[in-house]
Amino acid sequence: MSASSKYSDTNSGVNQGTSSGFVTGVQPSHPGDQEEPMANIDDAYSSDSDEDDVIEQPPTKSNKPGNNAFRQQRLKAYNPVFTAKMVVPLLLVIALIFIPLGAAMWLASHRIEDFAIDYSHCELLANRNTFTEIPDEYLQYNLKNKNWAKPQWKLATDEDQDFEDERNVCQIQFNLAEGLKAPIYLFYRLEKFHANHRRYVISFSEEQIIGHAASEDTVKHTSGQNCQPMSTNDDGKIIYPCGLIANSLFNDTFSHTLTGVNGTSDDYKMTNKGIAWKSDANRFKKTEYSPDEVVPPPNWYKKYPKGYTEDNMPNVETWEEFQNWMHPAGLPTFNKLALRNDDDELPAGTYQIEVGLHFPVLPFKGGKYIYISQRSVMGGKNYFLGYSWIAGGGCCFILAIALLIVNVIKPRKTGDVNLLSWNRESFKANE
Repeated sequence: MSASSKYSDTNSGVNQGTSSGFVTGVQPSHPGDQEEPMANIDDAYSSDSDEDDVIEQPPTKSNKPGNNAFRQQRLKAYNPVFTAKMVVPLLLVIALIFIPLGAAMWLASHRIEDFAIDYSHCELLANRNTFTEIPDEYLQYNLKNKNWAKPQWKLATDEDQDFEDERNVCQIQFNLAEGLKAPIYLFYRLEKFHANHRRYVISFSEEQIIGHAASEDTVKHTSGQNCQPMSTNDDGKIIYPCGLIANSLFNDTFSHTLTGVNGTSDDYKMTNKGIAWKSDANRFKKTEYSPDEVVPPPNWYKKYPKGYTEDNMPNVETWEEFQNWMHPAGLPTFNKLALRNDDDELPAGTYQIEVGLHFPVLPFKGGKYIYISQRSVMGGKNYFLGYSWIAGGGCCFILAIALLIVNVIKPRKTGDVNLLSWNRESFKANE
């Protein structure tokens, strides 16, 4: 065969191979060359570098709890079966503990001697010339010796007051047949004063209380608490202290000395120091405002008729009456501490206290009292805790007796506790 015919056969072989869609081999260009098969296409595109470039995927996180007793809930547990033999003694033990403790709490509260005098109507009923007896409906007392003379009152005038409607003073005389042991506390009590309204409770500025010179935006728009609607006056000046709580401050005044009357006793001195919460010492701070930057609340006008000056700027850091008032009460009838004496007994005798009348309560049909009391190991006079413990113990006692009677009259057969799931599991583990 000629060389030209061989060349043409070779080309035709290649064309036939490639037209079939894959390469089967390469024809030798010379007759003496051996045919070498072409590698598979996949092998042609593979290389050693491909194996090196494989990226190991990080292990996937599993939410499966760890295999330990705590996470797999295999901790040992006590599973009591409540039977009548167990429940009846348990209820009786609770009753025997709760009832005596409740009785002790009640007795501690009952031994506190105290009395309260409602002076809301002093301006209307008291005489300006002589002392007259206070009607019984305005008296509340719990004293060991009931032979005490009825309290009396008289309306006097304080000429030092600039405004005529602020000059009334209620002079109250009360008698003690027996002395009261220290400590002695004098509270003022307000009745039907609802200080738990949401808008009222949040109407103050914490920034002002801690002494910062809060901006108008702060006192108006602080989230959760702000002074609205008592933040600025008509001229746009910031009110200090702002808010409804400060504006309604109780401002009746009490003489710090209980004056002994007719030589029946010596004067008894009290103080307004230490009447606020101890934690308030870290909260209420002297303000950074200058007097010309702020104005008093509207209801404080008679106390500051010419506004604030360098001499009369209030210092809430030492003003404990204000600190007490800034803790709104949750109930409409509440007591706030005004004076105290922790060391001296209040001897028997007749005493007089003078109350400056500035805070109106009759327009909202409320009441205001002076309330003098002692303190026990359980705190002030309050029967609720004792009653609640006695009631709880009584309920346990009644349930124990009822369960005992039912179990005696119509007992119920107890099931086999060995059939309980946790008992069966323990049996299998011991096999």
